[in-house]
Amino acid sequence: MLGGLRDFAFVLIAAMTVLFFLLRLTGDPALVIAGEGASPAQIEAIRVEYGFDRSLIVQYGQTMLRLLQGDFGKSLTDGSPALGKVLASLPATLFLAAMALSLNLLISLPLGAWLGQKRTGAARRAVRGVLTVMQGFPGFVIALLLINLFAAGLEWLPSIGYGGPATWVLPVISVVSFLAPKLIRVVEANTHAALAADFVRTARSTGASENQILWRHVLPNALLGAVALIGAELAFMLTGLVVIETIFAWPGIGWLLVQSTLNLDFPVVQAVVFVMVVSVFLSNAVTEAVQALLDPRIRSRARAAS
Repeated sequence: MLGGLRDFAFVLIAAMTVLFFLLRLTGDPALVIAGEGASPAQIEAIRVEYGFDRSLIVQYGQTMLRLLQGDFGKSLTDGSPALGKVLASLPATLFLAAMALSLNLLISLPLGAWLGQKRTGAARRAVRGVLTVMQGFPGFVIALLLINLFAAGLEWLPSIGYGGPATWVLPVISVVSFLAPKLIRVVEANTHAALAADFVRTARSTGASENQILWRHVLPNALLGAVALIGAELAFMLTGLVVIETIFAWPGIGWLLVQSTLNLDFPVVQAVVFVMVVSVFLSNAVTEAVQALLDPRIRSRARAAS
């Protein structure tokens, strides 16, 4: 546990350090704050007010000291607390991630188990072919295709916003269409491997039905092997939905990151990255806890290590 916290602290400091210097290469936020037509004297006054006139080393030291105190500063665009602005956008991202994860599990687990039961059959070959094609499409390509078909073409669904259920459909499907093929493949492989294991032959010899074997023995083992991928996909959704949120104008932290980067709003960008790093750490911790809960061997190794 202590080792994990040390690693997390190191990653967090490294990420914030690299981010600080990269942001300074993107431009001068004083020009954005001053706006068009500002005089050189006004721009210089803004630099002095916000401390941008100091050396990078001094700015870095002051920034890291404030971050250690939990102070992310105020947004350069509207003056609101940067961390509060990010936390206000976080529920939208969590909501999208929760819906996408739920639909992903509902589709991937039974479909992967069905594919893993047999390697032959025209229907199974067709499904595997579709999955192979879908794995080659980035999520944003599918999102644009869905918008052209269901929003611009048929006009069945809205393409932007975060309102009622109708606005949820296209973003969720876009995310699931990118993530589901990988999980289906993993569940398929794990199911196929479990069906060939000794404990399945033992269960058959005792007279257990195929449905009992599948639901009581095979699927729990297949799910155990897929937990790591599910955790990785959850971490991705908490940090990697920038493009999807931007396409659908979904007001999550990904969309906020893009807008803040374009506006050179350094404090908000730093707060977004901080929240993303913390989210990945928590997602990994939850994944490890679920794995330990499902597999007694992992629990025993964890106790032995402690």
